[in-house]
Amino acid sequence: MSAVFLFRRDEDIDKFFGTEKEIKDFVNDNLKKDKNLFFLRSTGNSVIFVKIDDKGDENDRLEQLRRSGAEAWDYLKMTADEKVRIFTEDETTAVAFAEGMTLASYNFNLYKSKSEDFSLKEIHFDSGNADTVEKTLQSVFWARDLVNEPPLNLSARELAQRFEKMAGEEGVDAEVFGKKQIEALRMGGLLAVNKGSVAGPSFTILSYKPENAVNQKPVVLVGKGVVYDTGGINLKPTGYLETMKSDMAGSAVVSGVVKAVAGSSLPVYLIALIPATDNRPGGEAIVPGDVITMFNGKTVEVMNTDAEGRLILADALAFSEKFDPELVISVATLTGAAKRTFGRRVIAGMGNDDEALEALQTAGFETGERLGVLPFWDDYSEALKSPVADLKNIGGPESGAITAGKFLENFVTAPYVHLDIAGVSFLEKRDLYR
Repeated sequence: MSAVFLFRRDEDIDKFFGTEKEIKDFVNDNLKKDKNLFFLRSTGNSVIFVKIDDKGDENDRLEQLRRSGAEAWDYLKMTADEKVRIFTEDETTAVAFAEGMTLASYNFNLYKSKSEDFSLKEIHFDSGNADTVEKTLQSVFWARDLVNEPPLNLSARELAQRFEKMAGEEGVDAEVFGKKQIEALRMGGLLAVNKGSVAGPSFTILSYKPENAVNQKPVVLVGKGVVYDTGGINLKPTGYLETMKSDMAGSAVVSGVVKAVAGSSLPVYLIALIPATDNRPGGEAIVPGDVITMFNGKTVEVMNTDAEGRLILADALAFSEKFDPELVISVATLTGAAKRTFGRRVIAGMGNDDEALEALQTAGFETGERLGVLPFWDDYSEALKSPVADLKNIGGPESGAITAGKFLENFVTAPYVHLDIAGVSFLEKRDLYR
């Protein structure tokens, strides 16, 4: 078994190795070279040393440890060490390092004729929360697997079936509506986007309500499930189509949250609503100029068929009202504007619940999932006014991420937060532990 030693001060090495001069000299030589992470091969196993940088705040240190974990993974892969033990005096640092190492190890090899053989099988560290950490990481991998699935094998119906299977494994209640039930509910946005597809839509409700829940009213998560987005009649150009299998990442996120919460038996009453379809230009596909009636009775003039995610989310947000939620959070790969604003390492957040936004932002800094908050003033709603309907589905070339969020706000009455994950949802190559 390989070993990782996380230390803050040079004298901490004495606690680990006592009078072993050779190792202490090795450590000191590397520290003099300003190295914070270095390796030693000893008696057939690797020894990895990581000096924790005390500069910055605690969140910066934890993020650096995740990144160091990813670097350590590359070394373990090279040496084929399958088991590792982390030594540190601080449980929090061990968890962060283990997270980075584990997340960096992710591979999607399902469709390779020859997959990579090496995998890290065991990570040992002292923690009272090890089970929760493991459940969380498994849920991240679950979400990543869904996003990486090719559209050929992940229709809206198949996506719903996977949610049902996961729910059964985790003790979560699941209900799935097919096209006829969606038609009966008059979910005009979901049905409109689906009109160009030969495959039917789905609408999934996942509900987790433990007896010891701290909230009487549920937190409702709404995830965008566009399993493939061509743009519809407003067809996307080459260069964008290649990664549009990831347009259902919002649904992967919210289902992953439910899986993690239920798997860890957290005392939270949680509901996830997931509308799913693909967006294609075939059949009777909607066109710019069409007017559709949504689940809550509001009408929307379609100005761009590539602004389809907000149409299916709007129906789900309106449907959330039946649960009388204390908070509604939508998660979606919604706009290129969010990616252009914050890049690939920051989620675009907005909403009308400042307390919830602040809590999410704090959690984001603690976990390395940073959230940049955009203004959500009513001024931005002006761009959504239509001469022929209650709303337009797109607000124009300016402030696109914000106007998309303001569009969605029209369909939810509870306190509301919207997370646009377009920038962070899919990477074409590994970035550290991402």
